Amino acid sequence: MTLNYALSDEHNLVRTSVRSMLEPFIPRQKEFRELAKNERKFPEELWKSYAEVGLMGCLLPEQYGGNDMGLLALTLGFEEITVSGFSPGLLLTHAMDSACIYKNGSDQIKERFLPGMASGELKFCFAVTEPDAGTNTFRIQTMARKDGDNYVINGQKTFISGFDVADYALLVVRTTSLEELEKNGQPKSSGLSIFIVDTKSEGIEKTPISIPLSDELTQFQLFFDDLQVPADNLVGQEGNGTMALFNSLNPERILAGAICVGMAESALNKAVAYAQERKVFKDTPIGAYQAISHPLAEVKIDLEAARMMTYRAAWAYDEGLNPAEVGTYANMAKLLGADLAIKAVDSAIETHGGLGFTEDVGLINAWSGARLFKTAPVSREMILNYIAEWNLGLPRSY
Repeated sequence: MTLNYALSDEHNLVRTSVRSMLEPFIPRQKEFRELAKNERKFPEELWKSYAEVGLMGCLLPEQYGGNDMGLLALTLGFEEITVSGFSPGLLLTHAMDSACIYKNGSDQIKERFLPGMASGELKFCFAVTEPDAGTNTFRIQTMARKDGDNYVINGQKTFISGFDVADYALLVVRTTSLEELEKNGQPKSSGLSIFIVDTKSEGIEKTPISIPLSDELTQFQLFFDDLQVPADNLVGQEGNGTMALFNSLNPERILAGAICVGMAESALNKAVAYAQERKVFKDTPIGAYQAISHPLAEVKIDLEAARMMTYRAAWAYDEGLNPAEVGTYANMAKLLGADLAIKAVDSAIETHGGLGFTEDVGLINAWSGARLFKTAPVSREMILNYIAEWNLGLPRSY
């Protein structure tokens, strides 16, 4: 199967529609940044606009209020959002959750939640990371035990984005403990289950984590104390959540790659515009100096490479390729994108000199966001481990 790199008219329409939608908001970027920084205020206007332009329905069929345009279309939308200087924010977890629910949820769950997700009426976040597990999801210990028509959940999560503004969270827990798995000779990948949890439920305590990033979402540590969740909110089969998880994690990494590509293009555009105008010696723009132009040219080359890998990964997902193959492309796209974003923003700061550190230019805030993607949602090192083991056949190191 060969990837056709030419985008369809529908894909190009998504790009131009998102660009047009964002134009009225661009003059207000400083206002949005200040509200996010000082008041932690969620940008409801942007959220509604994302829904109206169809981004929340890309991964859902018309049956549930979606448009079925696919992950490649959503990838283009994410890229356009970040090129324009905005962050998709909660749209990332919302999209990955909608994919997981659609591919794994019961008909009843789909009918209950997907129309509201497609319209933007409902907001979803994602909760998997735990303090003692980190990147190793198979080590999570938050437990859900069946009790009549409910599951009772105890444990904790950390670095959960947007839990305060989301209506629901897709929560990954254990329904079989690691001790039980070892006793029965089962692999650690067994015993995971996924639930839809009302974020306002009793039995949840949330504590903000102070992370000064240029994003409108607050990170939280969550504690579950006898949290009761209806059994009907189980997504997929009990104990078989690992495969269902890939239907969230692959889109997450691909969309993270798209965000990084957009961030890089935004930084490059700023750097090129400044390098064409800024004059220091005689009447020659600094863009004529190879010390300035060559790093920016390298960014441009890397940008096109990362963009193509991200599109390939999204295409593979839309074509229904094996999740493991999609995962390979998704990991590659995320790693290339994250490395690119850091390089692009750093080169743009260097081009601007002292101005690059001012908030008005916006690059120093972008740098912290770019650096985040080197570590999250999966670290560079774990991606390299995955590629070395599963694609090169090298021995596992951990």
